[in-house]
Amino acid sequence: MLTYCSPVDPVASGIDPNVAHPARRYNYWLGGKDNFAADRASGDELERLFPKVRLGALANRAMLQRATRFLAAEAGIRQFLDIGTGLPTADNTHEVAQRVAPESRIVYVDNDPLVMVHARALLNSSPEGRTAYIEADLNDPERILADPALEETLDLKQPVALMLIAVLHFIHGDGAAKPIVTRLLDALPSGSYLVATHATSDFGTPEQQALYRQLIEQGKSDVWTRPRDEFAALFDGLELIDPGVVPASEWRPDPGTEIPARSDINVWTAVGRKP
Repeated sequence: MLTYCSPVDPVASGIDPNVAHPARRYNYWLGGKDNFAADRASGDELERLFPKVRLGALANRAMLQRATRFLAAEAGIRQFLDIGTGLPTADNTHEVAQRVAPESRIVYVDNDPLVMVHARALLNSSPEGRTAYIEADLNDPERILADPALEETLDLKQPVALMLIAVLHFIHGDGAAKPIVTRLLDALPSGSYLVATHATSDFGTPEQQALYRQLIEQGKSDVWTRPRDEFAALFDGLELIDPGVVPASEWRPDPGTEIPARSDINVWTAVGRKP
């Protein structure tokens, strides 16, 4: 059960409420309340330029929940390393996994102090399982892998699901994400899984693609979109789980779900198993 903490003091927590942060902006798009005016302004501006961006965020979140159910219920995974977890909302990774298997263990990682403050207060594990939290950045996988909380919570000799949901597109540069993913996967044993989602411009019009490049060059967007081939390369050497690399809304949708146009989602996703 979730229990709520007292309001967070941004200054005391080392948080600058005047600078937008991806986790808080994402929280705003999902209908959460753990965000500041700067985050809402950033979200509104991106939504003005790309009117379907909120729909993509919702589809991405739903995919996380479906993939977690698959891993816990069908793949038998009981350990999860969720990097770039974002601010708590309904049905987080541990809630979905522990609903299937109460003994599941989850380590959450994020680089936003506000995320960690709320996570420690709100993300309560089942009695049989365990959750832990690491404040670290995906750009420093060695820091994540060396944190005592990881070893104390997860057994890296047993399969682990590496969850990289809507976080890799904050790694800027062509080819820059793959070495980080490879390093994390190298630390995990056979039978582990990679779940990733990633923003893309593949389905945008030439005008939208040009606009996105302009926003990146001007420092007005922190999202580095990647094409399908570069995203798919993150799964090199893994066994892709059906249906392979698809938009987030098309990965094993729940029965009766209406599938939106790919141009409305603009998020690639895939799940792969380490042989």
